[in-house]
Parts: sequence; C-alpha cells; structure tokens
Amino acid sequence: MNIHTRKLESEISESEVNEALSVLKKWRDQGGEIDLSNENIHPSEVTNLWVDYPKLNDKYPTEFNLDADYKASLPDLQNGPSSLIKGSNQVIQHVGISNFKLPIRYRLRGTGERTLETSVTGSVSLGADKKGINMSRIMRSFYKHSEEQFSFSVIEAALDDYKTDLESFDARILMKFSFPMKVGSLRSNLSGYQYYDISLELIDQDGLRTKVMHLDYVYSSTCPCSLELSEHARKSRGQLATPHSQRSVARISVVLKGNDRLWFEDIIEHCRVAVPTETQVMVKREDEQAFAELNAANPIFVEDAARLFCKNLKSDDRIGDFRIIASHQESLHSHDAISILTEGSTFETVSIDPYQFSTLVHRG
Repeated sequence: MNIHTRKLESEISESEVNEALSVLKKWRDQGGEIDLSNENIHPSEVTNLWVDYPKLNDKYPTEFNLDADYKASLPDLQNGPSSLIKGSNQVIQHVGISNFKLPIRYRLRGTGERTLETSVTGSVSLGADKKGINMSRIMRSFYKHSEEQFSFSVIEAALDDYKTDLESFDARILMKFSFPMKVGSLRSNLSGYQYYDISLELIDQDGLRTKVMHLDYVYSSTCPCSLELSEHARKSRGQLATPHSQRSVARISVVLKGNDRLWFEDIIEHCRVAVPTETQVMVKREDEQAFAELNAANPIFVEDAARLFCKNLKSDDRIGDFRIIASHQESLHSHDAISILTEGSTFETVSIDPYQFSTLVHRG
C-alpha cells in the first residue's frame, strides 16, 4: 500500500505571506488574542504583524478644517463611471427619496395660509449608463424654495432644480400632508377640526408636466340591502333589526387642468355633496340621531359611491382625468367591498397593487 505524505518543505510565495498577514490583521482588529504560552509561537512572530500597520486616531477631530482641496478629494461612488454599475445597465424609471419631512406653506381658499408638516417623495429617472444620483440634492432643492413659495410652486421650482442637477429626463415629486378644516356638528351647533389626507403630485414625463391632487375622504356607508331586510323584519314580524353600516374611504385622484385653481376645500365639498354621510367630529345625542337619519336617507353600495363621486367630479371644468378608489370596510363580512372607477388615460392600469386597498384603512 502506498502512503502519500504532505510535503513539509514546500516553498512559500510572497503573495501567500501577504495573504496570511492580512487574515491575521483582520482577526486582530476584531479583538482576537494570541496565547503566547503556546510553545510553537515565538513573541517576535506576533510583534512583526504590527510593524507596518498605521496607528489610527480614535478621537473625533473637532479642530479639523474642511478646505476645497480635501473636499474635492472625497470619493463619490454614486457619480462614478458606468463600470461600477452592479447588475444590468438598465434604465431605472424612478430613483429618489421617500418620507422626507419639512414644513410647507399652503394657501387657503378664502384668505390666509397654513404651514403644515409635509412628507415628500421625490424621484428622477436614471440613465442606463449612470451609476446613481446624489439624493441629498432633492432635499436641498426643497429647502431652497419652501420658505418663499407655496404648495405646487415649491414642487415646480424644486423639480426644475434637481432635474437639471441630476441630468434626468423624467421626474416626479409628491407632497403629502394632513389638511385641517373646521366642520360643524349636525344639530348641536358644535364644531371641530376634520383632518384630510391630501397629496399634491407633479409628474414631468417626456417634457410634459401633469399636476395631480389626491384626497382621502372618510364616510359612513349603510348597505341598501341590509336596510331593506331590516325594515322587512320590522313590518312582517315586528322584529327589531338594524342595517349594517361601516366606516368607508374613497381615494379621489384628479388631474388639474386650466388656469383656475382647484382649492383643497373645493374637492372636499365635491365629496360631501356626492356622499353626505361624512364621519363626524363633534357628536352629542341629537347629532348621533341625526347621523342615523342621514345614513338611512343615503344608503349606498360601493358601486353607488364610485358613480356618485364620478358625477360630481365630471361637473367641474378644472378637473381632467380622475380616479376613484372606494373601500367599504364591512361590518357584516370579514372582507371589504371595493370599486375602482377611472376617467381618461392618466390612471389606466391593468394591474392591482397587492397593498393598494390596505392603505385605505383609516387609522384616525
């Protein structure tokens, strides 16, 4: 039988030595310790590992002065050559930031203005041969214009800036905020603030700009079928029964057209006229009774809601294409009833976002 033994006296290359030293240095930096009591390790062998390794300063340099030359020397991987791209050299339609917050001023329909905390989502297109973008430029553009302009004017000025800075062909910015509006109770003469989730979106695609306003309108929906069945039980058997009602949400998205301004208050009033059973802020017993009567006078299926909103939106010349997404979060079923109605090509789609309807749950 032949027994092959490992060659003990093999020649070690310089690259193998450097590789071994590199591994040992990493191990040392991670807190590794060598047991010098091991008779096979000589202290001089350990000391040699530290010979050419620089000692780094571990204190924050409060006296450091940033000059132009040092700043110019900083690496910038995002603006590096296309050879640094990982994956396919492919166009990315949107790349940017989401939920960047700052205060923005908004004009009111009558007089005055209101400053509201606003969440910004901004993105630009990225060419196939560009590594990436400097996302801080989007934030700097907003800060530059937010103190001197209002709502859509802020978006347009910021979009002009960062589309030029980032050399992109398409861009999109969305500003999301909660808009307070004082509303009265139904019968008790009380009043309180209703808060509306509103978003303003500016889309710049192929050199054309589209302005979109989004609104979430929260209302109560009483099922017409349940109402009829309840009344049948009362009349035919003297049986007390109540129809089911539920909190419901409609997300209204409209393209703005023409030169006349569509105010936030205008789109809210369109919704109130279409479906008057808006949820209430201040309620006493007389208001609760009134709300029950209001629901009984306006029973609607989710299909009815979409068409009622549609009718009112089509009556306004300041509104172009639009989309209505309605969700009735049923108290009868363990699932929701939903509908989507679109007008025009802007919001046409054949795919449903898997989480689209879950975002319509109004959490208060």
